[in-house]
Amino acid sequence: MTEPLPLQDGPAEEPGTPAEDRRHKIRRRALTLLIIVLLIGIPAGYLLISAEQSRSSGRDKEEKYSATGLTEAWPSKLQRRLYQVPVPHPAGKVAYYETNNWKTSRLYVQFETTGAGLDAFLAGIGVDRSALERDDISISARDQRVTGWDFSAPGQWWGLVRTQKNPAPTQDVVVNLANPDLPMVYVVSRTVP
Repeated sequence: MTEPLPLQDGPAEEPGTPAEDRRHKIRRRALTLLIIVLLIGIPAGYLLISAEQSRSSGRDKEEKYSATGLTEAWPSKLQRRLYQVPVPHPAGKVAYYETNNWKTSRLYVQFETTGAGLDAFLAGIGVDRSALERDDISISARDQRVTGWDFSAPGQWWGLVRTQKNPAPTQDVVVNLANPDLPMVYVVSRTVP
């Protein structure tokens, strides 16, 4: 019967190779630790940064969509195209607000323009000035509350409703012609999904 071989603590060293010195062993362990940190730490750091950016983006979107009332800016080209609201150039005091729910989507837009700009806007929605009716406040009280518009002051108020077959939007337009050189236009364009 043969005797069992003695147990070894580490790999068998080849004959003729010197034993690993302490500095080399420390350097090798430090290199191994660095590789582990890089392999785990960098992806973990990336995930943390990505999660924070995603959270921030969500907060920004929540603030944007929870805002109420008009925002002083131009509606996007996509919004203008979908709701068929051709804001003319030049235009000032431009502001908009969009609401969406399961029944109706609305785009509220206001702008000040020139007489030629008003004609261009009306032509863009398929009508002309003859479609405007004096003292016709075609924008509902509900829509006025949403935007804060007030058409009760005395003035040269003109309005129209442009009804179209679904899915094209219906537009309610009110124009203040108190200054015919700089008319103020208010539009509510609504679509039914």
